[in-house]
Amino acid sequence: MISSIDNHLAALYRLRRFGIKFGLETISRLAKGLGNPHGRYKCIHVAGTNGKGSIGAFLSSVLVQAGYKVGLYTSPHLIRFNERIQVKGVPISDKDVVQAAEAVQRIYAQGEPPTFFECATAMAFHHFARQKVDWAILETGMGGRYDATNVVKPEAGVISNISIEHTEYLGNTLAKIAAEKAGIIKEGVGVVTGVRQKSALRVIEQAAAEKGVPLRRLGKQIKIRKDGDGSFTYMGPKFRWPNVKVGLIGDHQITNAALALGALELLAEKGLRLADEAVYAGLAAARWPGRLEVVSEDPMIILDGAHNPSAARTLKKFLENGMASRRLTLVLGILNDKAWKQMLRELLPAADRVILTRPEYERAADPDVLASFAGSIKESVVVAPRVPDAVSLAMENAADGDAVCISGSLYTVGEAKAYLGGTYAPC
Repeated sequence: MISSIDNHLAALYRLRRFGIKFGLETISRLAKGLGNPHGRYKCIHVAGTNGKGSIGAFLSSVLVQAGYKVGLYTSPHLIRFNERIQVKGVPISDKDVVQAAEAVQRIYAQGEPPTFFECATAMAFHHFARQKVDWAILETGMGGRYDATNVVKPEAGVISNISIEHTEYLGNTLAKIAAEKAGIIKEGVGVVTGVRQKSALRVIEQAAAEKGVPLRRLGKQIKIRKDGDGSFTYMGPKFRWPNVKVGLIGDHQITNAALALGALELLAEKGLRLADEAVYAGLAAARWPGRLEVVSEDPMIILDGAHNPSAARTLKKFLENGMASRRLTLVLGILNDKAWKQMLRELLPAADRVILTRPEYERAADPDVLASFAGSIKESVVVAPRVPDAVSLAMENAADGDAVCISGSLYTVGEAKAYLGGTYAPC
């Protein structure tokens, strides 16, 4: 028997046929029809190429520890749509998904249908208002300037970093992509960034100057010192937090945590109540599935949603440093519109064995095509067409002390996580 939520999610997924449309007209119409729910709580807006979800998780965890009711909107989900919309770390219930979907559908039935992301964003706005959250942390889906989340007037903004991505939509240079991300910068809203490339940074600095808002850069106004025991010291313009430990694996998570702290410092200067205890407890308690997530110790199985060359380089660094003593099998499923050749060049040398696969998603790359290129880099490459088959094959051939890393896309990671948890069902 098909449940009510299944029917509503099926209708929601059918909106994907409308593709990706940039512009704020549709989301503005939906929000207005819902009574502009995004104006009933304070927001933090997070853009950038990589690290958005982790930064959002850090922000949410700290604010929850500080006693606030916090909504978190992210994408994509790993296993269930509900993961995209959370309050105090708890995904939206099936009942509330149905309620939010019906509320939004009543509005768009009267006009042009929205895209999947526009509908999901309106659902998040609506749910957070119904839950009476104090804060909502909103992750952009793509870009920033014309992203559906950009109808909000946040209290602070974060632009994590810039890499070449989605060139057909955002442009083919770092400067053009930075201009899209910088579109979240608004008058009266301070911004924190980890961007370092000169061409991209100039664009962001100019956007901040034009809006007359402070821009705090990691490495300049915000500094970190790694303390050698996995902790770090944060040094901002007014706040200093020594010996901070984070609950997420990888050196890059220290950078993400520092950017979250930079945003929180901006808010504290505007009156946010933020005890040191909340900072330390929140960062330590933060969790973000599918990002260097260890899901099994025997055999060692790691999930990481690296989906572009920059993220692949970060993953490669972790594998070379943290898995050097283990025989490593790499399971990869990549989307066709990603820079998959660069990703394969980055990741394949770190592995002893490679299994190429394909997630159940229309934009997934053919693993046989990937294999034809990968063979020039690594001899031990095999193809398993389905993610569950690839994971099973990797586990069957993993001896004591070996490791398996599953990566290439969050869709691949989501299917692997569902299969390992016994909940896999193809779309």
